Amino acid sequence: MFKPITFTWWQMGLLKLSMIAFGIILGVYFREFFLPWIVIVTLVFALPAVYLLQVWWRE
Repeated sequence: MFKPITFTWWQMGLLKLSMIAFGIILGVYFREFFLPWIVIVTLVFALPAVYLLQVWWRE
């Protein structure tokens, strides 16, 4: 279980798609829990996304 593994690009795509779907399911199910934290959750998404976009555009 804790050994190194290499995924192909399409396997990583499937992993990302399943993680997005899981996040949507959690967001829908625990809507009342996440609503007061919407600003913090948005910042947790937006700040790393902006940083990674800058790194990606520089290369």
